[in-house]
Amino acid sequence: MRKKLPIGIQTFREIREEGYYYVDKSSFALSLIEQGKYYFLSRPRRFGKSLFLDTIKELFEGSEPLFRGLAVHDKWNWSVSYPVIRISFGGGAVRDRSELDATLHQQLSYHEKRFGLPAAFPDIRSRFLELIRLVREQSGQRVVVLVDEYDKPILDRIEEPDAAREIREGLKDFYSVIKDSDANIKFAFLTGVSKFSKVSLFSGLNNLEDITLCATYSALCGYTDKDLDQVFAPELEGLDRDEVRMWYNGYNWLGDAVYNPFDLLLLFRNRLFRSWWFETGTPAFLIKLLSERQQFTPDLARIMAPESLLSTFDVGNIPSEALLFQTGYLTIDSARYLPGRLELILRYPNKEVLASLNDCLLQALSQDPMVPARNVSRLYDILIAHDSAALKDLFHSFYASIPHDWYRKNQLAGFEGYYASIFYSYFAALGLDITVEDSTNRGRIDMVVRFSGHIYLFEFKVVEMVPEGKALEQLQAKGYAEKYRQYGEPIHLIGVEFSRESRNIVGFELAEG
Repeated sequence: MRKKLPIGIQTFREIREEGYYYVDKSSFALSLIEQGKYYFLSRPRRFGKSLFLDTIKELFEGSEPLFRGLAVHDKWNWSVSYPVIRISFGGGAVRDRSELDATLHQQLSYHEKRFGLPAAFPDIRSRFLELIRLVREQSGQRVVVLVDEYDKPILDRIEEPDAAREIREGLKDFYSVIKDSDANIKFAFLTGVSKFSKVSLFSGLNNLEDITLCATYSALCGYTDKDLDQVFAPELEGLDRDEVRMWYNGYNWLGDAVYNPFDLLLLFRNRLFRSWWFETGTPAFLIKLLSERQQFTPDLARIMAPESLLSTFDVGNIPSEALLFQTGYLTIDSARYLPGRLELILRYPNKEVLASLNDCLLQALSQDPMVPARNVSRLYDILIAHDSAALKDLFHSFYASIPHDWYRKNQLAGFEGYYASIFYSYFAALGLDITVEDSTNRGRIDMVVRFSGHIYLFEFKVVEMVPEGKALEQLQAKGYAEKYRQYGEPIHLIGVEFSRESRNIVGFELAEG
């Protein structure tokens, strides 16, 4: 039987009482409560963090009817309830420290009114500390503290370092109350997008257990394939299951892979494959940062990073890998355990992110969103027609459209890598099957594209560094096509040569493999 789709609904009670689809996450809540006390979880936006916190809230408050039929129902003591203080920064943006203070005072006032308590102190830290103590004293039970989007005030001003640091210091002081109130706290859970270092933000709350990369809780937020088959089976009718998986599955935190819930719910409602999640608020800051750092876009599909790097996130010190991983534009492909060290290989999670992120990077480069839009459309038509020769004119047109001022401001050390990035991003913007630096027994192929029953092998060269004609010659001399003959599909060898001086393609040779 089909039910209502809980698009944008973060209230557990509403979902359960109003007959919406619900994926049962209560067993995760029970496990956390039974095994620990202080937790932190980082997940990208729109993955269900707020709904999970609300589920914990209703569980501690003893809302037994809401949990009937769920995994936790017969394992929870419903005769006892606990007071819950929930702090959320999911609303409007905070512009400076004074607005942060005003927001915190407002939320503390709300909870004081809820429990019928006076505002005993004028400063935020003392007020929060006293609120927890008095609620414990009044109720006779220790307090549950839940903080939603703990980092949003900082991220709202991440491009203004001075303001961001002031906000960070205010939050650090506020969160330190949780540790100081240990005797009065039953359970505490903080969620957010980023994972600021404990030194910068959590020095006053260094007893948090970070479950971000805990395999047991990889599927705490998001939907698994099993969830789709068991809960959303009525919505899958008429949809290509493999296409659904390719577009929206693939997020992984060292455990079960999950889908982005927001994507799936909008797919089920609209019956169209689109970048639903990406379109809801990809930060301009991210695209700007990647452009300024001249990110070699093919590397995004195969980044190796130690776990420590992904935790290095603070105002004025944000590695690209950490930013992309924590915001959901890269995810874990595999892990390697070394003595005292965890190395992670990152990749795009799915077709949605691969296509949309590269499209945004192309728009930033051209400074005109219509330029890549026209060229991506033209590229698709060329590939459908298998007109390899037309690719030269298409890419020559794109390189010619890049503003001259961009070259003046961006002196890339590796021009071959820059030009290859442009090629890669165009094919990636179509969400195609791409492999970069594919290994063979004779060397590495710069880029391989498989589409519509054809295989395209690319080699890139800069003519100021090697004689003209060497790109195609290398493809042929090293027999790169041999690896792909097993597929029985037409193979096209394409040697592409660029010039630093003309800043464009000067050689484009074709041959059949």
